[in-house]
Formats: sequence, structure tokens, C-alpha cells
Amino acid sequence: MSQGSKPLIQNTKCDCGHQNPTGTVLCEACGKPLTEEAEAQPILEMRYDGVARRSQKENPGIIDRVWNFFSSVKVAIYLILLTLIGSSLGTIFPQESTFLNIDPSVYYKEEYGQLGHIYYLLGLSHTYTSWWFVLLLVMIGASLVICSLDRVLPLYKALSRQRIPKHMSFLTRQKVVYQGQVQVDGADWVERIKPVIKKKGYRVRTDGGTLLAEKQRFSRWGPYVLHIGLIIFLLAVLGRNLPGLHMDEHMAFPQDEPVHIKNTSYYLLNDGFKVEFYTEDDMPEEFKGKNKVLPKEFQTQAILYMCEANCDDLDKEPQLVELTRHNIEVNHPLNYKGLKAYQFDYDLTPILRTVSPVLIDSKSGKEYGKITLSINDPQREYKAGEYTLTLTQSFTDFGLGDNGKPVNLSPNPNAPAFLFLIKGPDLPKEGVQYFYFPKQIDKERFNQEAINAQLAGGEALVKLDVLSMDDVDFSESTTYLNIRVDKAMPFIWVGCFIGMIGLVMGFYFTHRRIWLRIDNGTLTLGAHTNKNWFGLRKEISGILKQMNIEVDEKSLENNRGTKHESN
Repeated sequence: MSQGSKPLIQNTKCDCGHQNPTGTVLCEACGKPLTEEAEAQPILEMRYDGVARRSQKENPGIIDRVWNFFSSVKVAIYLILLTLIGSSLGTIFPQESTFLNIDPSVYYKEEYGQLGHIYYLLGLSHTYTSWWFVLLLVMIGASLVICSLDRVLPLYKALSRQRIPKHMSFLTRQKVVYQGQVQVDGADWVERIKPVIKKKGYRVRTDGGTLLAEKQRFSRWGPYVLHIGLIIFLLAVLGRNLPGLHMDEHMAFPQDEPVHIKNTSYYLLNDGFKVEFYTEDDMPEEFKGKNKVLPKEFQTQAILYMCEANCDDLDKEPQLVELTRHNIEVNHPLNYKGLKAYQFDYDLTPILRTVSPVLIDSKSGKEYGKITLSINDPQREYKAGEYTLTLTQSFTDFGLGDNGKPVNLSPNPNAPAFLFLIKGPDLPKEGVQYFYFPKQIDKERFNQEAINAQLAGGEALVKLDVLSMDDVDFSESTTYLNIRVDKAMPFIWVGCFIGMIGLVMGFYFTHRRIWLRIDNGTLTLGAHTNKNWFGLRKEISGILKQMNIEVDEKSLENNRGTKHESN
């Protein structure tokens, strides 16, 4: 075996007879350093009491390497920094979710120029729901879990199985050390100091001339309790992306038209909308004389329904059961079993809801029959006398793309258009296509007659036309509500609460331990704490003073091993 190489089988049995797991730095029983590195340390590393951790396994396999990666605190810090950077990028421009009915591929370019378009193409316009952001959160969660398991289980074993007698090299390599002579029997002296230490809040155990005093051990679990809180918090945040657990949508509710709230079985009806405007007399001073029209109050008379049958059957009317009524105003939302509807905006522009055009012979003017066409929820097929109209395409906001083909510019019903395939008597067997624009302004703007003549190969044989205003149904107003469902929020609060408990445990309490042994009249005392070393030195100085041993508290500091020689 070459010099410096490690043996294939490592002997981890201590002089005290305790068999330690491979990788243990300090003997779990007596605390004697087991490795050359630990032996060379003037002050022992007590962060995890020298216990063996899986992440320190030699010759790791693939799983061990993954474990080591996520158990690293440095990696966890990098992941958190990347997440913070990603979060900050998401705040440069408003997120898509903050807008109502926009086309993000157009909006960001028009509003913020080329930089905004790049922002959209990079996916930063929906940062917080993007795959890479979710992946970072998952990796942070994995790091928290593995970090905790890697440390908390070995530490629990080490702290729960502490033996009272400690090796001299363990005591003299603590940061706080005292050595001196006592003139009485060791066991008697230990029994005398025992009540003195207990008065300081320590739990004291003795074994002949040795003593172990400990207090506030629970503070060692503070970081891991914080980890549990953060894991619950992250799971709740990730869970908000699951359907049914979270929704934050701005929805339009035309008057007198029940609207399905997606991903739920609820329907909400805008049964009436009222708005009151400021008069010139009661207008706020800053707006007087500026010809402003400002709303003073507006209210949505809402009715919430539950769908009980035909909910997913597009060919049948859903059967709705009324649940509650509420007049929604700003700061007075509808709240029903976790579903909240906040007043967000309104629009008093009449919106076309349904039209009932008549199918007419273009040449003779003969009427074949009437259909009722819903703008937002058209059927697949209609019957007009002996003619069948099959809806092949529909557009809410008709437009022409760069290639001259019809495109839908937005989900808003700005320019509804419908393409039918009409079959029936005196028409070609394969039928004829017919574009129908319900709004007169759109018929003229897009030249409906020319389009249909071109589709028919010369002249349209039939046409759809509304003969009177009785065949047109408008919604007088539209109210915009912010619909929120957040079933994950209670878990977020629970995670925050548990995390705060962990922070208090870790920051406001200190784990202090005092070991001492008396050998042939020589008292050796070592002490350790995870913080506030000055307080520990002062406490030990006070304890020794009560035992008639005067010692300057500063002299208790081990001075990094140069003051005392280890045995």
C-alpha cells in the first residue's frame, strides 16, 4: 500500500469500545477524534457533533452524487439566488395574468417595443408559471428535504445517545475550557456542583466523577423546523398551479347571461348592473371643471349557481341551482365557500348576444327559415326549412393575417364572424360556403357579399339577413369581476407559521453543554454552545465562583488550542 493511501477497510472502533458508523469524525460515545483531520484540529468542529452523514460517503454512486448535490448548503444558496433573480426578471414588465383579454404576442411588442417582444418570447411574461421557475422551486424543495435528512437524523442519534464520560482530548479541544485542582473526592465535588448548575436551567446527569449538563437542546432543531415550514410553503405554492386549488381570473359577465366559471361547477349571472356618476357639484375638487365623467358607485347584482346536470354536454342546457345572491361592490365581494368575486371594472357598451337571421334565396328573395345564432356559444348545426347550416369556423374578432387568411385577433367579441356550409334544395350536392357577419359595420368593412360571391364561384345563391331589430338581442352592460379561489392559502399560512417557530427556536435560544471530569484531583471542564460564547463563558465563570474557584471569564477561552495541551 502506497504511503498516504487509505485502507480498504476502515477501523471505526474507538478506544472506549464503541463501534462507530463509517465516516464518523468524533466517537459517538466518548468524543475522541477518530480521523487525522479531527486529531489535527486545535478546536473540534462540533456543528454536527462529528456524526457520519451520507453526503460524506466515500466512493459515491450516482444516487449518492445526486444526494451530495442537493445536500450542499452552497447549492441551496445558489438555487435561492437564481430563483430571486428569476423573480426579479418577472417584475420588469407586467405579467400576462394581470391583464384582461389581451393577446400577449401583440401586446408586449406594441406597448414596450422590441424589448417587450423579446421579453414575451423568452417567456418572462408568465415567469411565475413557467417550467424553469417551477423547476427551481422543486429543486429548492428537494434541497431542503435532503439537507434536513442528511443532518437531522445523525444529529438526533448523536444528541439522544450522549454518554456522560468524555475523552480528555474532547474536553480540552472545546472552545471554552477550564483545568484546575480540587481538594475533595471527585464524585463528592460533582454532587456539590450539580445543584449550582441546575439553578442555571441545565439538565444535569452524573456518572461518578463526570458530569454532563445541557439546556435548550430544542434550539438545535430550529433550522429543521424552519425547513419543514419552507417545504410546506413551497408545496402549497406549487399546488396553486394545480386545477381547482387556485384561480385568479378576470372574467366578463354580460348582463342577463349566466357565465360558467372555468374549472368549477359554478355559474355566475349578472342580474343587473348599476352605476352612479359624480355630478359636477359633488365631483372631487381635483376633477372639477375638467369635463371628466367619474363613477361614484357601481354594483353588480350577482346570482351564483351550481350546475347539477348537463354540465359538460354542449348540446344541452346546463341545469343550474341557485346558491346565493349578493350585490357586489368594491371592497364588498361575493364570498361563497372559498370562491370570491371582486368588482373590478365595467363596460356600458351594448354587446351583441344573439341574432336570428333568415335564410333567403338571393335571386328570388324567398325566405327559407330562421335560425337563432348565439355569438358566444354557437351550435354546430342549424335547420332553416329544408336547408342545413353546418358551422365550420367561428371567429370572435375576425381579421386577416399576413398571408391573407382569416385569423382570430382576440377572444373579445369585437368582430364576430361565422363560416357555414349550407346544403339543401337547388344547391350543389357538396353545399356552398357562406361567411356571415352579424354586425352591419363588419359586413361593410370586410365586404361580406364579395367574400361569399367568391366562395360560391361567382354569385352567392343564398344569404343570411336580419329582417328587424326584434331578431337582435343585446346585453346592455358588462361587468368585469376578479374571480379568486385559493384553497392552497391556508397551507401557505401554516408553512409560514411553522417557519417562524423554527426561526424563533434557532435565533432566540442557544444549545449549551458542559462536560467535566475529575482525574486524581484535576478538574477538566469543557463547554460548547452554538452561539453567544461570551454568555457561556460568563455563566461558567459564575458557576465556578459559587464553587469557590475564582477565574477570569476571558481566561476560559481555549485560544484555539495553544493554551492547553491535549492528553
